[in-house]
Amino acid sequence: VQLVESGGGLVQTGGSVRLTCVASAPLSDFDGIGWFRQAPGKEREVVGCFATRDDETHYTESVKGRFIFSRDNAKNTFYLEMNSLKPEDTAVYYCALSRAALRGYFCKEGVLYQYWGHGTQVTVSS
Repeated sequence: VQLVESGGGLVQTGGSVRLTCVASAPLSDFDGIGWFRQAPGKEREVVGCFATRDDETHYTESVKGRFIFSRDNAKNTFYLEMNSLKPEDTAVYYCALSRAALRGYFCKEGVLYQYWGHGTQVTVSS
């Protein structure tokens, strides 16, 4: 399974960016669909994820109300729309897919994902 991300870049505080991830397989084949990020010197964390079996979307607390996860199954593509960006959102963002039979908020667990994109840098300037 191949994942190709796009959409990162440099943006000012308060701006918006939309990340796109195109998968080489149908999204319906996967139990978890997620966006993760890793800032310099920090551990990887989930940003937002979708648990297919429960039709649930989960976000990390710091992005609730600002980031929106969406998907287009017909295009094998999912998105992360990031609004009201802050300097602390600066990180490399990764898309990922899981076949781990996960449910609900377990879609936040990065270790349950087998397929990862190459990452795209998002830098928010103050």
